[in-house]
Amino acid sequence: MVPEKPVAWLGSALADIRAFPRDARQEAGFALDRIQQGFLPPDWKPMADVGPGVNEIRVRSGGQYRVLYVAKFEEAVYVLHAFQKKSRRTAQRDIDIGRRRYAMIRRPGR
Repeated sequence: MVPEKPVAWLGSALADIRAFPRDARQEAGFALDRIQQGFLPPDWKPMADVGPGVNEIRVRSGGQYRVLYVAKFEEAVYVLHAFQKKSRRTAQRDIDIGRRRYAMIRRPGR
């Protein structure tokens, strides 16, 4: 059995998820728990334009919510950004936030 990875919250990601409606928060938490255990979340897609290995959890509960994370590093699952999606395309602002926070965890040799 693979040991559970801790979750590392970057920037305002934890506060942002806590601001989700209850059902969306629970769905996001369930998905993150699966990721910590080495599984894929129920609904996700890759977000290569944010960074290599970055994925998006898609939460459709009382609205459209997204959680950007990267789990490819051994030490933790990094939650980069969480937000409510209000249009078909992910807003450039949200992609930029994810990129900036991803840059915080990148190290040479990875």
